[in-house]
Amino acid sequence: MPQNNSIDNLFSLRTNGDALIIAGPCSAETEEQVLLTAHEIAKCKKVKLFRAGIWKPRTAPGNFEGVGERGLDWLKKVKQQTSLLTTTEVATPEHVEACLKNKDSVDVMWVGARTTANPFSVQALADALKGIDIPVMVKNPLHPDIKLWAGAIERLKKAGIKNIAAIHRGFSPFEDTSLRNIPKWELAIEIKSIFPEMLVINDPSHISGKTEYIPEIAQKALDLNLDGLMIETHINPDKALSDAKQQLTPKVLLQLLQSLKFRKSSLNNSEFLNKLDQYRDQIDSIDYQMLELLSKRMDIVKEIGKYKLNNNVTIFQLKRWLNISLTRKEFGETIGLDQQFIKRMLKLVHRESIRQQTEINNKE
Repeated sequence: MPQNNSIDNLFSLRTNGDALIIAGPCSAETEEQVLLTAHEIAKCKKVKLFRAGIWKPRTAPGNFEGVGERGLDWLKKVKQQTSLLTTTEVATPEHVEACLKNKDSVDVMWVGARTTANPFSVQALADALKGIDIPVMVKNPLHPDIKLWAGAIERLKKAGIKNIAAIHRGFSPFEDTSLRNIPKWELAIEIKSIFPEMLVINDPSHISGKTEYIPEIAQKALDLNLDGLMIETHINPDKALSDAKQQLTPKVLLQLLQSLKFRKSSLNNSEFLNKLDQYRDQIDSIDYQMLELLSKRMDIVKEIGKYKLNNNVTIFQLKRWLNISLTRKEFGETIGLDQQFIKRMLKLVHRESIRQQTEINNKE
């Protein structure tokens, strides 16, 4: 079956409740596994891009590290036999060269989290791609460093890559959590704010680590107006050579996509827009009032700082801080605010108060 998808259409901004759906196995393991998976995925018309890793950077040596260049022939057959375009991960200039040499095999490349974390590696890829018109997707680095993520995207933009997407796959936790990676949704929103013309695609498989969490994460991503999903899908996940616990079968993938709510980013309906503007005007008014109150609070904080300095008293007062934490959280709960939200907000305000009083001390 000839392919009928357009790269430009894939990478255009999505506003009407559609989404770019990418699916396929974590690793290309055998030709049979790749083709069986692709043919089953192709039955779901929502999926446009078939993903499969042929080079797999593993944490420890001895694990399955991919089939290498021969996997490109399998991706070529996916394109020839289905309507799907294809994508694979590249981590070195040699990987890029192999994909370009087999140009009928790969339509889109992606940069993995480990590679994004190393500016030298990203620059080497950018140099190898200079002057080449092929789309590239960039996964977030392992750790929550927005500048590192944005920097990798900028390097590729400077190399002349026109179609670039970011992939939000979550961040490695320092402690045990129910999810494999911490989503930190605020960073997905921030990268979207930095590059508003660029797609941001969520990878619920790597955030979840287990298939049971994928529906919730995928729906959250769509509700936050992210532009698509990359979902690991394997014809027989129990036999997968990598990431077995987070891969869906094509049948379950279809069920998932049918159950998800794909919402529009906005409506051109005048009644809807007018009502939304009314709510937003209220939010704007309250925000300005909050900022004015915070400014007044900081004025008092400065006066307290001067008073402490004149009386040779330390800046941090543990008893007072514990009292603020307890009473504000108790009051916040009575008016329907989440305790964790109050805790984070209080820490931010207290940190700024400490900074302001430290400045006063340093001017002595």
